[in-house]
Amino acid sequence: MYIYIHIPFCHNICSYCDFAKIYYNEKYINKYLDALKKEIQLKYKNEIVKTIYIGGGTPTSLNIDDLEKLLKITEVFNKDKKIEFTIESNVELSLDKIKLLKKYNVNRISLGVQSFNNKILKILNRTHNENDIIKCINLLKENDFNNINIDLIYAVTNDINIVKEDIKKALNLNVNHISCYSLIIENNTMLKINNYQNIDEDIEYEMYKYIENMLEKNNFIHYEISNYSKAGFESIHNKNYWLNNSYYAFGLGAVSYLNNIRITNTRNINKYINNDYETSRIKENKKMQMENEIMLGLRMLKGINLNTFYLKYNKKLEDVFKIDDLLKDKILIKENDHIKVDKKYIYLLNEILIRLIN
Repeated sequence: MYIYIHIPFCHNICSYCDFAKIYYNEKYINKYLDALKKEIQLKYKNEIVKTIYIGGGTPTSLNIDDLEKLLKITEVFNKDKKIEFTIESNVELSLDKIKLLKKYNVNRISLGVQSFNNKILKILNRTHNENDIIKCINLLKENDFNNINIDLIYAVTNDINIVKEDIKKALNLNVNHISCYSLIIENNTMLKINNYQNIDEDIEYEMYKYIENMLEKNNFIHYEISNYSKAGFESIHNKNYWLNNSYYAFGLGAVSYLNNIRITNTRNINKYINNDYETSRIKENKKMQMENEIMLGLRMLKGINLNTFYLKYNKKLEDVFKIDDLLKDKILIKENDHIKVDKKYIYLLNEILIRLIN
């Protein structure tokens, strides 16, 4: 089983973020952690856990005592010996917190770097600078963290030179995983409220190809639309999402997928701390499951395993979805029992999915 835990607290709200989050407030934190512990006790059935991913918000915004309380909650899980245990963090990560994470066997850190450029960081309402990033990475490495991901956001402005500089500096950090996301202006974010505009699509595509080419030249494997890793450092947790397999998700606004039921938690902090966790349970029929399988699976460069699809649904993928024309046009490729999008078209995945599903 795979587990996601959501910690919604942030000292600073980023201008692009539409996740369930609230400003750091001492009066809520202990109550929230108590409610989280109860939710886990209520729902977790002692399955062997292959990954834990603590996201946010900013989990490491908790003070040292509260962070330890959170990590102690995770001790209830029946952990696999080779567990991947990830926590998200801003780069303002102190040595005492790094040592605490090590003590509780966290072994993967995902850092919200987003950019090294001060102008971009200001637009995104981030509070760190390039020196903070370098200091944090060095501290992590000195304390034996070698499985580090950094998140980058591109297409914030039309200036491709900023992206080139960001990729160069990211490579200099010598980390094993880099996630690169094109800026999406979501509803209910400061960017949307301030009417911030997306950049030119052709320039955005040029940026995407530049990132892909530079990272691949430097021994990164492009294994999912937005994700690149050195060999052996793919995110096991995120791959489980893309394979459309089951997972628990605990905390504010978290969404679980269990026995083909999509369970969505409330985004209302007062309801959550009063143990009123869920807002909906949707039982997915076979059609919905297969559509999710293809929407998620084709995000991976390796594509979808046709044998696995048949074993799951007792149907051949080619009998369910209109793939013949896409195969003929060489947009989709059949290879080694997999259907995948040709790499040069993966950037157009949304348009391809419309052709497949409609």
